[in-house]
Amino acid sequence: MTKLTFCGAAGTVTGSCSLLDTGKHRFLIDCGLFQGSKTTQELNYQDFPFDPESIDFLILTHAHIDHSGLLPKLVKKGFVGQIYATEATCDLLQFMLPDSAYIQESGVKRHNRNLRRRGRPAVQPIYTMHDADATLQLLKSHEYEAWFSPREGIRARFWNAGHLLGSASVEIKITKPEESEELSLLFSGDIGPEEKAFHPEPDAPVGYDYIVCESTYGNRDRDDYTLEKRREALRDVLTTALKRGGNVVIPSFAVERSQELLHDIGYLLTQGQIPQSDVYLDSPLAKKATEVFIKHAGALQDVEVDEARLFRHPRFHLVHSLEESKAINNIKGGAIIISASGMCNAGRIKHHLINNIYRPECTVLFVGYQSPGTLGHIISSGAKEVRIHGKSYKVRADIRELGNYSAHADQGELLDWIQERCPITGGLFLNHGEDDARQMLREMLGSRGLDGDRIYLPQFDETFELIAGTKPLSQGTPKPRLDVTHTAHDWHNDYAEFMLSLTTTIEKSSDDERYRLLKRLKETIGGV
Repeated sequence: MTKLTFCGAAGTVTGSCSLLDTGKHRFLIDCGLFQGSKTTQELNYQDFPFDPESIDFLILTHAHIDHSGLLPKLVKKGFVGQIYATEATCDLLQFMLPDSAYIQESGVKRHNRNLRRRGRPAVQPIYTMHDADATLQLLKSHEYEAWFSPREGIRARFWNAGHLLGSASVEIKITKPEESEELSLLFSGDIGPEEKAFHPEPDAPVGYDYIVCESTYGNRDRDDYTLEKRREALRDVLTTALKRGGNVVIPSFAVERSQELLHDIGYLLTQGQIPQSDVYLDSPLAKKATEVFIKHAGALQDVEVDEARLFRHPRFHLVHSLEESKAINNIKGGAIIISASGMCNAGRIKHHLINNIYRPECTVLFVGYQSPGTLGHIISSGAKEVRIHGKSYKVRADIRELGNYSAHADQGELLDWIQERCPITGGLFLNHGEDDARQMLREMLGSRGLDGDRIYLPQFDETFELIAGTKPLSQGTPKPRLDVTHTAHDWHNDYAEFMLSLTTTIEKSSDDERYRLLKRLKETIGGV
């Protein structure tokens, strides 16, 4: 009997990792980094809920860090099997994993300096550059729609998922001598929208025993749009923002989102539809990703893309060095600054926010999903003040959002994708989504005629027994490693809000009021 365990992205949109155990072989679909609130991120330091040395191989749906970011840790802990992915995914990982390792090492180095000052012991990074390099040696690429056999009795093939360069849904066939029927599964990976600049619509065959489908936008639909309408919306935002006299800061994921923005902004500049402005892509990772897009330009679908001039507009500045990045801080107006990370949790974007978010003439434009608990979510939710690198900053910049750059299918597109894959004879698992999104998607599928009793919302580390043509049988859920109610707002968020509120109150108070307030706080803390 084959067992499926959901080791991440169950009730969350991060840390994707599914374990399949056939009894003879054990393998993973994805092994992603946990992102979001600090409570969620602490999972990255915990042990895996399985023995990495026991995993025979891994199949990777795409290169995004929430799907690939714990691969070096897996290798560090003893995994030595092959990692199967598409060629473009392997190309992207060549710099995405070392970049992630650099973030781990540099972040821990900064954290350890603070710990030293407080007389506390140092901590170790989740993984290092050495672990990332070792991981890259295990990659093996395969083409779309071509069967390969990682182990005897197991076949797999990739199907275009339309989400990211190289992204794939994974079809699995498992055959056992002791079982009369072949077990068929489909893991959606992340599904892209129907309207995308670079990719055709997602695709895969029909008819499975089990499907595991993402549900990120299971509870919402975007406004109907075309690429032309998206550019018009971007034109209007940028024109208004640049006329304010300040800079436009755009937090953006380094891979694909940044390239889509460059593509659209370059088009608007060329057509004279926005003020002529310098555009800074301040992310070494995004710069390298852009080179991969140029390499694979022949496979991209947008007919307006000219391979020889892709992302080469004379107004574009692809920033690499730290010195170049710091120099952007001297620009006080008229620049469009695109920088990672997309949710403002790490990277150079924090420095650009520090230099622009307090200035009323500036604009911060969000163009992607902001996971609850992240700095990007806090800002986009209307915070009047935020803490960045331990200091408080008033939010005076104009905060804007454009939703049509999402790389995820919305509710209607997910419903269509699932129905087009039917019939599903065993069960449908909805993962990679918050609980309200998963619940809404299940209800909508039921209204379209799918059997609600065969639609499952797996919990963290929940294991199901799978038999061809029958409902899965849950083996129960162990004590959860993550309380999903803390993914959106945890004590770290409460602490940051308290410190901001305390600072504001003290600033507005007289000396006598400050004295009484601090006295009460000392008495309260002393009484704990």
